[in-house]
Amino acid sequence: MQTNIEMKTGKELRLQALVDSGCTHTGIDKQLVKEEQIKTEPMDRSFEVFNADRTKNGKVTQFTLLEVEIDRHKE
Repeated sequence: MQTNIEMKTGKELRLQALVDSGCTHTGIDKQLVKEEQIKTEPMDRSFEVFNADRTKNGKVTQFTLLEVEIDRHKE
C-alpha cells in the first residue's frame, strides 16, 4: 500500500508500507529511521514487541511523532 509519511521537520517520505490494522502501536523499521535520519527520542517506559506467534521480536525504546496518510486518511 502506498503511504505518505510527514515528519515534524516538514520532510515527507512516500513509500510502500504493510499496515497491521489490529496492531496497538505503529512501528517503523530501525533501518528506515537510520537511512532517512528520522529524529527519535527516548521513551519514559520501553515495551516488548511480540510476533503473531507470540515469539519475542525486540524492545521499543525510542519514539517519534509522524503523520501517516493512507489514501486520504491521515493519522
